[in-house]
Amino acid sequence: MSSSTPAPSPSPYPYPPSRPAQLLRSPDSMAKAATVLLMVGAVAHLLSTGFNLHKWQVQKQLIADPAGLDYDNLASIDGLDALVGFLQQSTMLATVVVFIIWFHRVRCNAEVFRPDGFSQSAGWAIGGWFVPIANLFLPYRTARETWDASAQYAPDGSYRHVSGAPVVAWWLTFIAGSVISKVAAWNYAKTAAHEGLRDAFLLGAVGDLTTVVAAVLAVLFVRGLTLMQGLKAAQGPNAAV
Repeated sequence: MSSSTPAPSPSPYPYPPSRPAQLLRSPDSMAKAATVLLMVGAVAHLLSTGFNLHKWQVQKQLIADPAGLDYDNLASIDGLDALVGFLQQSTMLATVVVFIIWFHRVRCNAEVFRPDGFSQSAGWAIGGWFVPIANLFLPYRTARETWDASAQYAPDGSYRHVSGAPVVAWWLTFIAGSVISKVAAWNYAKTAAHEGLRDAFLLGAVGDLTTVVAAVLAVLFVRGLTLMQGLKAAQGPNAAV
């Protein structure tokens, strides 16, 4: 008696598998790294503020009394200024990379919390920084929507307003510092007159100091948003109290 071929068993995957649900990823480690880099950058810009004010004073003296200037001391100050400039640039590059990684992570987490709370895809949390002109507002929109989506509701499930002032303050100061610094660099590049250099150095000091304030506000934003997401992940959509 011949054996019959067994009927094929049903496939365990009769349909294409559905897309896996997005999972929360802790932003804590990236937030800590971004905080450290932001503070190092703030120190570098604070030093740069001092050097710009010194160069501003030098230009004033060159205009008033060129013969009375100590050129040997000026050369040593210029060497330290170059070192601070290198620290600024290298720290800024590292901060940009770490901050954007953190920014994209919290944006993805926020979509898990509130999928309908966004006007653009998560990819814009990265791409929005690199589009000319649009980068003046796209990252802010992502930041504000992420902040709102990460806020818990009231204990009874009703809507609870959470102030977005930390996001607004950080973004306005960041844009102001960037614009002032670019204008100062442009003024420095286009003039060789002592009067023009004097004004450029003063504007550069203002830009550096504004950037220091922006870095401190960025730390508050990073820490605040990371804490909000940690609470929402641990407690659920409604606040415990």
